[in-house]
Amino acid sequence: MLQRHTRAACAALAATGALVLTGLTGSAPAQAHDRPGAAAPHRAPSAAETLHTADTSAAVLHALQRDLGLDRRQAQTRLANEARAGATAGRLRAELGADFAGAWVRGAESGTLTVATTDAADTAAIRARGAEPVVVPYALGTLEAAKARLDRAARHTPTADAPVRYVDVRTDRVVVEAFRPAAARALIRAAGIDQALVRVKKSAQRPRPLYDLRGGDAYYINGNSRCSIGFPVTRGTQQGFATAGHCGRAGSTTTGANQVAQGTFQASVFPGNDMAWVATNSSWTATPYVSQSGQNLQVTGSTVAPVGSSVCRSGSTTGWHCGTVQQLNTSVTYQEGTVSGVTRTSVCAEPGDSGGSFISGSQAQGVTSGGSGDCTSGGTTFFQPVNPILSTYGLALKTTTGSPGDPGDPGTPGGTWAAGTVYQAGDTVTYGGASYRCLQTHQAQTGWEPPNTPALWQRV
Repeated sequence: MLQRHTRAACAALAATGALVLTGLTGSAPAQAHDRPGAAAPHRAPSAAETLHTADTSAAVLHALQRDLGLDRRQAQTRLANEARAGATAGRLRAELGADFAGAWVRGAESGTLTVATTDAADTAAIRARGAEPVVVPYALGTLEAAKARLDRAARHTPTADAPVRYVDVRTDRVVVEAFRPAAARALIRAAGIDQALVRVKKSAQRPRPLYDLRGGDAYYINGNSRCSIGFPVTRGTQQGFATAGHCGRAGSTTTGANQVAQGTFQASVFPGNDMAWVATNSSWTATPYVSQSGQNLQVTGSTVAPVGSSVCRSGSTTGWHCGTVQQLNTSVTYQEGTVSGVTRTSVCAEPGDSGGSFISGSQAQGVTSGGSGDCTSGGTTFFQPVNPILSTYGLALKTTTGSPGDPGDPGTPGGTWAAGTVYQAGDTVTYGGASYRCLQTHQAQTGWEPPNTPALWQRV
């Protein structure tokens, strides 16, 4: 499978105050105080401030410019716009409920957010949030249920010639990519779903795991194959890292790139998913960075990037490369079996890039799984999202210390919200005597309490 590791310089970038998504509404701006001499009220942090888009490294910005045809200002603006779009889409998903049919960004700077609904009466609410509405026949829940039936049918139906399945929110259909369209049609019949929900797309690509493994921070498995560290993590006082499941099995031992004894795989799943974690010995310390060629990139969280967002990965074979998120919750069949829940991207990768880090801005997205093509002619790469790894194994992503801004007065602490928990969009918690709904999937951390992060939480 593809493996990689992220490298990046830690250089600070210009403040993102001017990097706003034109037309999209975020948190309400602070009102001017009407009492002379009184202190101005605390301003809630913007989505870009919450997600630390200004901390994106120079190396990642360079890769965005090269691969997406942007200049530096456009790359910075794009990341800030995507942060704000994700928060807006989360609010609209909560407001539209079962009518919600997906959201995506477009434009060189991701300046346009489109939100789909099955009810024309929702269009005014969508426009009020600064997004473009589109009315479609099928809700996201309907399409996700259809894809789930395809995935169940794939367990007992040959899928080697129809290896990729995903919900494409931009076309409002479930897509099955197939080397032989007849194989896709057979899968659809086996699933017993309405063919109107599905589009068969002929594709010559045959995704495969790439086992010639090297990474930014390479590690060796049982003294034999090599993979990349995905993201440093902790589990209580135990330190370690997340990586791809195909890299090793529980009990496999690892050594670092320096050939020093490193750790042991604690758990691993592949196929089905492509996730694993390694507990390291006392010689190794988890840091809030991913690195390559001596450069460090700070990781500040794990907020999931919307469809259409820019995403970058790094590996020892091909270095930094960027592209966009094409579809979430994709299923792909490799020679070893089917992996579900991965994210499909337009980023290229090659053998030696497996297991390493996928990031969007400074937000951890996942670990490299597999794909097709290469970085000469282009390709498609899938990554295993990091949040399911964190929640499955009870891991905490190692991030920079410090809050995303002045926390202000969060109210009386207490409630069901807890740092270290992976919250899904739509989850509800209590904090300081108030209730909040999660807008974007992420792992909670100190400094990201609901009152402080309107890009992630909405008071209800």
